[in-house]
Amino acid sequence: MHVNTSRRRNRTSANTGTTGTYALAAIAVLLTLFMILEPEAAFEASVTGLKVWWDIVFPALLPFFSGSEVLMGLGVVHCMGVLMEPLMRPVFNVPGAGSFVMAMGLASGYPIGAVLTAKLRKKSMCNKYEGERLMSFCNTADPLFMNGAVAVGMFRNVAVGPVIMVAHYLSALLVGVCLRFYKVGADITKVPGKRSGFVLVKALRALVEARRDDGRPFGQLIGDAIRQSVNSLLAIGGFIILFSVIIRMAEEAGALSYASRFSTAALRLVGIDPDLHTSLVGGLFEITLGTQSADQADAPLLDRVIIASAVIAWSGLSVHAQVSAMIQGTDMDMKPYVVSRMLHAVLAGIITYILWPLFGIQATPAQAVQVRPLPSEPMRWTYYLLPWATRLKLSAATFVCAFVSLIVLAALTSLPSLTNGDSRRR
Repeated sequence: MHVNTSRRRNRTSANTGTTGTYALAAIAVLLTLFMILEPEAAFEASVTGLKVWWDIVFPALLPFFSGSEVLMGLGVVHCMGVLMEPLMRPVFNVPGAGSFVMAMGLASGYPIGAVLTAKLRKKSMCNKYEGERLMSFCNTADPLFMNGAVAVGMFRNVAVGPVIMVAHYLSALLVGVCLRFYKVGADITKVPGKRSGFVLVKALRALVEARRDDGRPFGQLIGDAIRQSVNSLLAIGGFIILFSVIIRMAEEAGALSYASRFSTAALRLVGIDPDLHTSLVGGLFEITLGTQSADQADAPLLDRVIIASAVIAWSGLSVHAQVSAMIQGTDMDMKPYVVSRMLHAVLAGIITYILWPLFGIQATPAQAVQVRPLPSEPMRWTYYLLPWATRLKLSAATFVCAFVSLIVLAALTSLPSLTNGDSRRR
């Protein structure tokens, strides 16, 4: 009986794998035909994706990729893991080292949370299920995108930004709390170092041991960090360009407009203006396409912001593909991540609706932002973001602020342990 069940499972897995292979082959053929039949449209879409990657993604993520790699090589993340274990384990059921992933992920944007989680998993600083929990709630949008690109560039309303940000981060943390019950009976990763002794001593011991195990000279560590960061960013850029072409192909073929008809009923069911169906379908594939469509829709401001908030939380299949690529080489599964994105989107929309009257937002001239005429090129939101060098500096400053905030939080978390240690000595 057990053998028959195993055979059925193997056949199901084989059929699923075969179906996926056929689907990927069909997409590749269609993509090739589109580039042959519509070379100009394919070229424009590729250039648009390249601009988004170079102007926005590269300067935003480079400091976080490089800085995180250096800190992990120096053993700082291991040290923070010991200090933050009393907070991260009971709240999110992840090791203390996950606090570093959480801080960097919340501050930098997609897909840094998944990248750092994969690094922890490869270094055996978390197990499979802890990694799946961690990347499911630490992979978030960055504040500059929500405040600058969406609130100012798209909605031209500065008051929208704080609502979207609070709803986004609060719903992400709620997802993390919910996921603490995922595979709750599985083994947990133990805190490195000996159990006895003061928490600060154990943290410093973990730092020294991690640095000794790494063993690379500082110059080599810097070089490896830059090389690995650029390689990861190149892979992300490839996905951005690829999905830019795929989305353009779907638009030219009318697939998006056809699919949007099915989302109208769902929007009416939850009491949201059905005119936002194009935003819902566009956001399924790409985050900026969905938020931009929400801005252009002829619907109440509240409904547009709710959909934009949900789309940002979902992040789009483009980001999902990036996450899938970043966790290659680990045993982590994408299914919990995709389910958590759905939950995050629903919670973000609900929290946006709850927060709306508390912020007292109105579409008044006092809250509207005066901007120059909109450019006609696709993804026009890039027009409103900061220059390349300024964004790079701001990203580096954000990385430093996030790390300093994590140090302060770690110090506050370790205070009870220090107090208990002093009491025992007395």
